Amino acid sequence: MTDIGSLKIKIFADGADLEAIRALRSNKLVKGFTTNPTLMRKAGVTDYESFARAALAAADGLPLSLEVFADEFDPMIAQGRAIASWGKNANVKIPVSNTRGEFTGPVIRALAGAGAVVNVTAMMTVEQVLRVADCLDPGVPAIISVFAGRVADTGRDPVPHMARCLEALSRLPKAELLWASPRELLNIFQADAMGCHIITVTSDVITKLALFGKDLDEYSLETVKMFFRDAASAGYIIKTALSG
Repeated sequence: MTDIGSLKIKIFADGADLEAIRALRSNKLVKGFTTNPTLMRKAGVTDYESFARAALAAADGLPLSLEVFADEFDPMIAQGRAIASWGKNANVKIPVSNTRGEFTGPVIRALAGAGAVVNVTAMMTVEQVLRVADCLDPGVPAIISVFAGRVADTGRDPVPHMARCLEALSRLPKAELLWASPRELLNIFQADAMGCHIITVTSDVITKLALFGKDLDEYSLETVKMFFRDAASAGYIIKTALSG
């Protein structure tokens, strides 16, 4: 098994908690941050721009992806330009389509052409990756976020799927493939082994990094003790002949 210290893949922390961003900024394994309107709403964020600016400051130079949320192309471009102006570490996250399923290629072209680092998100298919690749500026860094976890939720093996997505970006040396929505710690090592550049990791998965290489006999005993302790704490009783 690969040692954590030898991982080539970059871990981006995914969330919308300013204190967590500040804390994770000092974690040497974390190389960037991502968020989205859904995470921000769940976290109780009410002022998008003030949160975004505070998050960019908390990230302290590490890249942070912030998403446009307009549904028409011109407002998307305007929002993307605004986000890019908030800080040198601001990456502009663009959904692969609007809510009508219209491909956001014109938005990607406009922002990438203006030098913004775009993070094209909510992607699932190799065909989408190929279409996005045609819209990128080869000289400008970009991130391609494919939701490997959601692909796996449909019963498909995400590893060969992501390998095909990586191949689709082979002519763009500055484009990085991001494994989005991982479900478990193993996904970090799977993504690293197949050559993925970035993986987004939520706080609960980052916590599991402490379990890396843990002795399985020890882990088994800890699990048995947990079941015993919780049953006792709950006061559960099963009447048997031995209990009278």
